[in-house]
Amino acid sequence: MNAGPEQGTRAVVGAALCVVATWAGLLALAGLVAGRRWLVVACVGVLLVAVATTLARAASRRWWPPTLVGALVALVGVVLRYGAPPGRPQFLPDLDAARRAWATARQGVVVVNDSLVPMPDIRPSEMLLVVGGLVVFLLVDAAVLGLRFPAVAGLPLLALWVPAIVLGFPAGAAPVFWTAAAYLALLAYGAAPLHAQAGRARRAATAVVAGVALVGSSVLAGPSLMQLPGWASVALPTFGDGPIGPLELSDDLDLRESLGTRSAQVVLTYRVTDPAAGDPATAADDAAAADAAAAPTADAATEPPADAGTDAETDTGVDALAAPGSPAGQDAGATPSPTPAPPPAVDARLVGPLRAFTMAEFDGRLWNRTEADELAPWDPTTLLSSDPLLRGTAPDAAAGTLARVEIEVGALRERRLPVPTFPRTVAVEGTWGYDPQRDEVVGRRSTGAGLSYQMLVQVPTLTADDLRGTPVGTPPDLDLYTTVPDTQHRDDIATLAADVTADADTAYERALDLQTWLRSASNFTYDTRVPPARSTDAVWDFLEDRRGYCVQFATAMAMMARTLDIPSRIGVGFLPGQRDDDGAYVVTGRLAHAWPELYFDGLGWVRFEPTPASQSGPPPAWADPFTGITAPGSVPDELGRSGQDALPNTLPSAAPATPGAAADEESPWTTVLLLAGMGLLAAGGVLAAYLLSRRRRRATVPDDAWVALRRELSRIDIHWSSSTSPRGVVRHVQRTLETRTGTGLSGPALAGLENLALAVERTRYAPTPPVHPADELDGWVQAVRDGLRELLAQGAGRTPVPTG
Repeated sequence: MNAGPEQGTRAVVGAALCVVATWAGLLALAGLVAGRRWLVVACVGVLLVAVATTLARAASRRWWPPTLVGALVALVGVVLRYGAPPGRPQFLPDLDAARRAWATARQGVVVVNDSLVPMPDIRPSEMLLVVGGLVVFLLVDAAVLGLRFPAVAGLPLLALWVPAIVLGFPAGAAPVFWTAAAYLALLAYGAAPLHAQAGRARRAATAVVAGVALVGSSVLAGPSLMQLPGWASVALPTFGDGPIGPLELSDDLDLRESLGTRSAQVVLTYRVTDPAAGDPATAADDAAAADAAAAPTADAATEPPADAGTDAETDTGVDALAAPGSPAGQDAGATPSPTPAPPPAVDARLVGPLRAFTMAEFDGRLWNRTEADELAPWDPTTLLSSDPLLRGTAPDAAAGTLARVEIEVGALRERRLPVPTFPRTVAVEGTWGYDPQRDEVVGRRSTGAGLSYQMLVQVPTLTADDLRGTPVGTPPDLDLYTTVPDTQHRDDIATLAADVTADADTAYERALDLQTWLRSASNFTYDTRVPPARSTDAVWDFLEDRRGYCVQFATAMAMMARTLDIPSRIGVGFLPGQRDDDGAYVVTGRLAHAWPELYFDGLGWVRFEPTPASQSGPPPAWADPFTGITAPGSVPDELGRSGQDALPNTLPSAAPATPGAAADEESPWTTVLLLAGMGLLAAGGVLAAYLLSRRRRRATVPDDAWVALRRELSRIDIHWSSSTSPRGVVRHVQRTLETRTGTGLSGPALAGLENLALAVERTRYAPTPPVHPADELDGWVQAVRDGLRELLAQGAGRTPVPTG
């Protein structure tokens, strides 16, 4: 029999050896996973559990209580780390946290089964690796210190080596050396004097039996494990899931996947030039044609037409929020009609994102690509376009701005050439075909480093006015672009879309309302971590959780548009890159992006941008209410940020700037600090809440002032939906007041309401919105409050607005 578990100093030494052995065993998985964050987290977790088991062993003479205590500590730590709500810590485990942790574990199983070596280092897979490391340590600790059979500890240590051995991706000589050295140290520890009463012969026999069992299990389990689904059996296209290596865009987008590490490799380098710049005669002809046209061309930097200032509902300029007949659109201070803008600058901003392919089939969770049955050849001197009227015609400077684009491929392995969404010619060497329905240039082989191709892009003069009066169109295979998945929340999504667009009269205005609602920082938060699924409908989960990245934003707008009978699809490609000193634009995997495209009659597929401006830059000119206000040079050049924003097995957007987006950079030491300072943080939180409740919060951003104003208006029974746009709120308040009192706001009160609504709109569209002092924001709210109090006080039986 055993003499009981280890005690005293020997127990501490033995625990340290168990920790080292487990750490060394974890190195066996280093070749199977891209990244090292999981390893740091697992090592910290093993160390914390070792401390718990050591303290429990000092207080118990039985072998099993320390293991039980260690298991409970490990369980609580895993639930707190992987079950916490996205964007905020959790200090005590509860059932909701346990459910979220279980859902994360299930996602981890899917990642393991669907990934190709190296597996992406993301939270779901990290959780499985950490749990595995903790279980191995508890087994090693129980064998060495509880049962006093160190030789048996080799079995759980071998379990960490089985995947690498079976899949043929050994971790290298160093992990083998340290694992073997740690195991020999455990055997030496067990053979030391005063360890156990069992004789040396018994210990030697145990070691031999354990060794034979290890070798036998490896030989017998190898062939069987090779037949199981795992890292070696399913080839899932990667989408920038590592810092090195070629990048391939994913053929399926999973709305339930969080974002991991993005590729920093350069995938494209291109130049944009004006084809007429070197021909003075052509330039003079173009200038004369521009002077003869009574309206300016429209791109991301142009102003609205000269007569747009007469429309009180126009989406550009300061008067965009003025209600019909209100003084804001009629007084002497009104913004004068803008003068015709110069021709747009021919640059990457004009050309827009480069789209590789589109997706139309969505099942409620996954976007899946459909391939063309046949590909057509094309003339490299004529246009390729989804519009059959333009396809096959020569580029025409009178139909839009021409831009020459020369692209060189870097670390991109893709069968579809990235091309602009606008009509363009394409000249490329090799065997390539054209898919007219999807507007894709498809090759038999993937692109490789050094491949170059040239395009002449025809950027149309598309404006908001062009779209405002245009009905939806009928693309080929209409059902493919209008089908909404038959999920349990299909009707809920349709109802929400109708509510968001209740004030819109045209298809374009509905699309713009959807985009505005999704871009609002008060409605949604950009976050690289996707909360665990709560229903079978991933879109509804996103609309409920209000957190996601480009895939969620684009999918939500596309599906909501389909419920409004607007054909839609998803475009996948790259945002414009960063301009280097030589004038070339450099695109890395960090700029992979997804966006929705809607179909309009006579105009074809039109791009919109619901992802927040801090991640995607300004929206297209025709979808931007502040065209002419946003700086024309606002090109997302990796957006001047270095945050993590990539999709491990789907796709990343641009770098996040919101607090939740930094989750993938979370330090593993956060777990240690969380457990050590739980009481202090809780006390500090209570004190902070108390102090905040004792003082009035001042608005520091327009959305804060907007929330304060909404709270004030609710006290006099003026309410509106969160989906209502700021300009819609202005109209709603005016109509409500006219119904109650016979007149609406005027003077400083109306000006304050319109100014605040305009400030809120700008924060939703401008990449760098103007900063408003807190006194100015509070002044607008106070002006509205005073005007309402004076207006309602004139009505019989009306209750004045509280002054707070």
